Amino acid sequence: MNNRVVVIGAGLGGLQCAYMLAKNGMDVTVLEQNAVTGGCLQSFRRGDILFDTGFHYVGGLREGESLYPLFRYFNLLDLPWLQLDEDCFDEVVLGNRSFALASGHERFAETLTSYFPHEKEGIRRYTDFLRSVGEHIFDAFQPREAEDFYSTSLFARSAYEFLCETVSDPVLRDVLSGSSLKLELNRDTLPLYIYAQINNSFIQSAWRLRGGGQQIADHLATDITRMGGLVRTRASVTRIEDKKGRATGVWVNNDEFIEADYIICDIHPKEVMRLLADSPSVRKIYRKRIDSLEETFGMFTANIRLKANALPYLNRNIYIHRKGTDLWSNDQLLTTNDPRVNSLMVSFYPDQPALDLLTPVRGSQVSGLQGEAYETFKAQKAEECIRLAEQRLPVLRGAIDRVYTSSPLTYQRYTHTAEGSAYGIRKDWRSPLTTVLTPKTPIENVFLTGQNLNLHGVLGVSMTSVITAAQLIGMDSILEQINGK
Repeated sequence: MNNRVVVIGAGLGGLQCAYMLAKNGMDVTVLEQNAVTGGCLQSFRRGDILFDTGFHYVGGLREGESLYPLFRYFNLLDLPWLQLDEDCFDEVVLGNRSFALASGHERFAETLTSYFPHEKEGIRRYTDFLRSVGEHIFDAFQPREAEDFYSTSLFARSAYEFLCETVSDPVLRDVLSGSSLKLELNRDTLPLYIYAQINNSFIQSAWRLRGGGQQIADHLATDITRMGGLVRTRASVTRIEDKKGRATGVWVNNDEFIEADYIICDIHPKEVMRLLADSPSVRKIYRKRIDSLEETFGMFTANIRLKANALPYLNRNIYIHRKGTDLWSNDQLLTTNDPRVNSLMVSFYPDQPALDLLTPVRGSQVSGLQGEAYETFKAQKAEECIRLAEQRLPVLRGAIDRVYTSSPLTYQRYTHTAEGSAYGIRKDWRSPLTTVLTPKTPIENVFLTGQNLNLHGVLGVSMTSVITAAQLIGMDSILEQINGK
């Protein structure tokens, strides 16, 4: 049996697929266009401060929780994880009111009930439902026809409708939604499965990583190499060669051909179509489907270096929203001339004086900006982020030593993610068969992985990598390995 595998892209999904295939005896080569691996896990230094690109925290890392068996399998549990405050891992600020979200389903429900005693039953229904989704996480791995699964699963139910049906108090709905800058709250499209699975994992337990997300990528790459695989950087795949509906290999930097029996693409599906531009095996209707898929919004980030001892470390994330902000509407993101920030995430770095301020921005808001206009946009956004953060952290401005900024243009430049999207392709519960992708492509031995398929985030990408690798290894075999059987 031939088993030469080329993995295009060394983000989390690509590295995890390579890890599983190498562990199962395949000859794996990972090709990454950038100088370092990791994708949105990359860390970077500004002076003596180490900042993260897109990684801030994960959920469900304790034994028996969602991410634990996956990270145990990928040998990632021994990294320097730091659990966030169990009494308040996320703080939601709505105008002048603040609410704590506590770890553990029981503590989570009890804490919210102390704020909203009249919603005790609704909070219990909400919490029990999310817990049930998390307990059945491996159901998503069971083989079945895509049409049957996506048309009858929680991918085909509205997250917003579920929230409204379960909780009647609009303030409580905002609290439950208020920490969800880790996904795109779109009342018209967001599937219930994405909302429930991601939020549940953070309710289970929440964790930061001392020393940056790059450690995850480095650890995976080291293990891949130890198992006989090869991880190459500065290796840009410029074309996938195919013959009669089957790929034969890839061209690297336009001048090197690498043969492959299988190809896994941890890049945006629109980029895959570009690499297959000359392929007669990809029908126009498939290309049109991929090209028509909408992107979720991107992120503007202000990486802030703090003066020593000027602002105490908080072992939580803070989500701040202006009074009156509709958390389930992205209308405020559609304008290109209003720099005001309505929603903000504040995330501290352990063991160093630094924090990140993140706010949603559409790629279209920055796509045409260059030079001075782009710098002005970033400066205005940074100032608006600081102003909003000051409502909760009044000493912040005086504690700032230096501000570094990035936008969806930055993500697009370094990851080739369409429009610098933070969460990949927008999934729509009204049309899951169109917007939720499977690993398969029209080329029989070319597969997709990563956040654009079904779930985003560390948990979602880890799940997707298993589904992709199963196309080559078999799901039963992988699940036996993950479960330690």
